[in-house]
Amino acid sequence: MPLFDHLGLTVADLDRAYAQWNPVLTALGCSSNGEEFEGGIAWSRDDETELILYRAPGPGGEPHRHGRVGWQHLAFALDSRAEVERLHDIALAAGWTAVRDPKVFTRFSDRYYASFVEDDNGIRIEFMHNPPRQDAGQP
Repeated sequence: MPLFDHLGLTVADLDRAYAQWNPVLTALGCSSNGEEFEGGIAWSRDDETELILYRAPGPGGEPHRHGRVGWQHLAFALDSRAEVERLHDIALAAGWTAVRDPKVFTRFSDRYYASFVEDDNGIRIEFMHNPPRQDAGQP
């Protein structure tokens, strides 16, 4: 069984959020029919884990601010540094904002290569590659 069954996030503008998230999630191997159901749109991978974006029930909500109680970020583990860079570029092309460009984060390890982006709702995600020590010679 997967560690997570699904993750649901509420967004201010579901159409805009779909336009931002769909290219990223598709590049990560997830699929969606793009149809809204019960106020949300879902993506799945291997028919197991789902990410669902929900339409906010009403106007007036503020975007999430990093560092406040609640959502911090979600990290997607990737197979290479090139994949981190590719997903980062896909996100930027879809309208995400770069928080941290791809680089080595030595505070974690000399192998930890990552980037961070935020969508219009202030939802932050990370693309990361952290190979096991024995594979460290392969960027």
